[in-house]
Amino acid sequence: MTGLVAGVDSSTQSCTVVIRDAATGELARTGRAPHPGGTEVDPAAWEAALGTAITAAGGLDDVEAIAVGGQQHGMVCLDEAGAVVRPALLWNDTRSAQAAADLVAELGAQEWADAVGSVPVASFTVTKLRWLVDHEKDNAAATAAVCLPHDWLTWRLRSGPGNPGDLAELITDRSDASGTGYWSGLANAYRPDLLERALGRGDVALPRVLAPGEAAGRAAGGQVLGPGAGDNAAAALGLGATPGDVVVSIGTSGVACAVSEVPTADPTGTIAGFASATGEHLPLVCTLNAARVLDATAALLGVDHDRLARLALDAPSGAGGLALVPYLEGERTPNRPDATGALHGLTLGTAHREHLARAAVEGLLCGLADAVDALEVAGVPVRRVFLVGGGARSAAVQAIAPAVLGRPVVVPAPGEYVADGAARQAAWVLRGELPEWEPAGAVVREADPTPTVRARYAEVRDLTAARV
Repeated sequence: MTGLVAGVDSSTQSCTVVIRDAATGELARTGRAPHPGGTEVDPAAWEAALGTAITAAGGLDDVEAIAVGGQQHGMVCLDEAGAVVRPALLWNDTRSAQAAADLVAELGAQEWADAVGSVPVASFTVTKLRWLVDHEKDNAAATAAVCLPHDWLTWRLRSGPGNPGDLAELITDRSDASGTGYWSGLANAYRPDLLERALGRGDVALPRVLAPGEAAGRAAGGQVLGPGAGDNAAAALGLGATPGDVVVSIGTSGVACAVSEVPTADPTGTIAGFASATGEHLPLVCTLNAARVLDATAALLGVDHDRLARLALDAPSGAGGLALVPYLEGERTPNRPDATGALHGLTLGTAHREHLARAAVEGLLCGLADAVDALEVAGVPVRRVFLVGGGARSAAVQAIAPAVLGRPVVVPAPGEYVADGAARQAAWVLRGELPEWEPAGAVVREADPTPTVRARYAEVRDLTAARV
């Protein structure tokens, strides 16, 4: 094995490092370390976790290049000396919800969509900067530079532990910049007017946005540095997704994102117009209810996930008319934050564990199919679907997904696809071309579409809309 590269996934919960062969993608070793909980974190914890994960992976002495994939949107504020001004606000910190509403009201949803491809929500960096101005004026005044979690870690790799960094050396990539709310994927440029609208001034340093595959210099250890990527773009890169592919991730939330040559500008806010790590666009739709729907149904039936899957597969398609709209935590797509779940069609014939299990799996997949439909309505080509995430390990989800989604479904073996995408990017900057790595153990599943399942789900979904 020659020419090793490292990829990092600095996620909300943990840091994972994979080390792979640059030419073949063969896994050499891996390491992991936890992150602290909460929705605001001292970035020093990320650097410490990265060091621990690198050590667990056997170190980087034989590694030639490294890149970082990371959680999107978080706000890292630095002062003139490069010190962190306050703990970073993460994507899931919703205290900036009112700031998001204020920014949208000031400029208008269509204007935001036209400017940056997305309508700001509480997760976006631009809304957190407005919150900072509104609630921590001294910290806002002390801010000399703003970057994102993956930007900061790449910067620290370049500077080395214990060494102050030069703000002029901050870099990022298109995918992560596109989630700030003040960078346009269509123009490939920052919108300083939008940054100033949020922060009240435009004299702060921002990371230089590198082109896909462009090197970011060298780490303190001598490795070539890749520009890195946001987590969804890195996962798409790790999976080898190309235009026409949609990556559906079934985690705590559900995500459908597509590598697309077509930009989007959705004023409803359903589609976030992000950028890919390979030069295209990465329109993304998020649902709030995904794997936890399976968790809740398994708990209700008193079974584990394997047994839940078997029960679901023992019931007929459509669960005899029993339909579950699984808005257990409200919903984002469609935008019904105060909605609750609804079970409709309960009869003596459907009052069985098997039917409820089937309705839960189909309801989960129908919600994700709505997200995929939103992409297609916006003009994004959809050819096949990659199914990943913890919920995708369910045998029932894998078996039923092609019929509900109406397209071939690729189910890769469970893996660290964000870290793998970062490693593939590291190989790209090292070798000068993007290597062709195939996801290990991928299985393609196909089935005849079942439009009656989607139609029944839509009927119940629309019935419940009147109650929201």
